[in-house]
Amino acid sequence: MLLLIAVGGYLLVRASQQVPQFYRDAMAVAPAVQRKASDQMLRRATALVNEVQEEGHWQALFTAEQINGWLAVDLVENHPQALPPSLRDPRVAIDPSGVTLGCRFHQGQLTSVLSLAVEPYLPEPNVLALRICRARAGTLPVPLGEVLDRVSAAAGEANLHVHWRQIDGDPVVFIAIPQPRDQEDRMVQIESLHLGEDEILLTGSTSRRGEHPPAAHGGR
Repeated sequence: MLLLIAVGGYLLVRASQQVPQFYRDAMAVAPAVQRKASDQMLRRATALVNEVQEEGHWQALFTAEQINGWLAVDLVENHPQALPPSLRDPRVAIDPSGVTLGCRFHQGQLTSVLSLAVEPYLPEPNVLALRICRARAGTLPVPLGEVLDRVSAAAGEANLHVHWRQIDGDPVVFIAIPQPRDQEDRMVQIESLHLGEDEILLTGSTSRRGEHPPAAHGGR
């Protein structure tokens, strides 16, 4: 019995320390490539901020490489307090079915790579829904209760209005996206979110307040 317990414990530890392939690949990218991708991400984000200040339709395409470059470089250099001390080196993978987020977790003697698979979509303009499909430590399933609590806490710290629902047994958080504070005379609508292979496409429009905004088309 003691031998079986010892073997079972060893296998659980080994399983918790397995590194997902997407995370292994993202962490293997050369620093110079990461910095270039981070710069591209910042330029595209700046261009998007400028576009939404003008009336009319706009769109923005972000690749997984650019997002991971920003996470590896700009997040570390300019926003070091954004993550709790127990989490570091976040990375993402994107495909048409959803987004997988991963990061290293270290607390006491426990180390692992946590991963969270979510399906993001817009049920209506300016409302982001995140369907949480699974959470793992290595290859071990993680109870979703703590994950949901952390998502709610992070949303509260960011002053975001959220509510939860269940869809086919999966928890889904709905996040109301606030209007930019410097756009008091304009209404910014995020109308669709489309996932491709290693990329996310956002589309939307900006109109003057009081005017009827262009027709919105929510998307996955």
